[in-house]
Amino acid sequence: MPERKPKQVSKSKSNGQNRISDSTRKLAAFSRSRLSSTSAKSSRGREFSSTSNGNNHKFSTLVQPEPASSQVVSTVDTSEMANRFQTTIEVAVSKIFPAGFGWQSASILAETAGFSSESVNFALTTGAGDFAGVFIGHNAFYAVKKSLGFEAPSTRETAETGLLLASAAFCSGAGWQPIVNVLQGLNMSFGTVFCGTWVGCGALFYGGLRASRALMSDSFVFIEEPTHKNSLTDGSLSLAIGSATAFFVGTDAVYLPSQNFLIDVVGIGEGTGDLVGCAIAGSSTALGFLTCQSAFNLGYPSRKCWND
Repeated sequence: MPERKPKQVSKSKSNGQNRISDSTRKLAAFSRSRLSSTSAKSSRGREFSSTSNGNNHKFSTLVQPEPASSQVVSTVDTSEMANRFQTTIEVAVSKIFPAGFGWQSASILAETAGFSSESVNFALTTGAGDFAGVFIGHNAFYAVKKSLGFEAPSTRETAETGLLLASAAFCSGAGWQPIVNVLQGLNMSFGTVFCGTWVGCGALFYGGLRASRALMSDSFVFIEEPTHKNSLTDGSLSLAIGSATAFFVGTDAVYLPSQNFLIDVVGIGEGTGDLVGCAIAGSSTALGFLTCQSAFNLGYPSRKCWND
């Protein structure tokens, strides 16, 4: 039987197949590169969508971010701490001292007018004195600061901020004497009167701030409307203001003097001149504010205190 020979493939056909094989290999390599690129993009897409939804989970092997909790609570650096105390001192000088000075001055006017310390007229007059002290002190301080070449807010911003704070001060100033009258009328200890005034006047200041924001934010550019964020900062500021009003209780040298631990520092005794008495009153509120706010400056996390 004759031997079969393998069928010969023509050279042209063989070259064609080689060309097809080369094209196939290139196409396969191209497909693999496209698939790898698409996979990488998909991975990045999954990574972005995961981090953007707030879960902070990544599906890639990139460096993991810090947990959310460590991002929220951070240490206050030296510069931020210095800014906190600078703002605290500025507020004490420009608003807290004038508030106490204004309240005491208004009380002298009220007594001269024949208003009893238990009357509504007395409360409104002293509230107005508190308002005037804060508003005038705030605007005068920043006017002087600006004239000396220091950086300061615009005149309009200063006036609107002063109006907001003075409105809240009116509430706490008008409420101070009635609160003290009630607590002393119940024969409470000096410490109880001190703490009760802190809480009561701090709450009135906070309520005044929130109400003023609600009423004024539509008409004034630099008064922010009530939000959850500024409710927290308003709250911490109101606590410090409450401390100022509590230290003001120490100016009363008549009620339980043996319990008054502030009597030797800010007590206004018999025979004290009106101007000196007003200065002591302003010093008492400034001292109370500085004491409380200094603790806040040291204790609050970064960017969480009202003066950050």
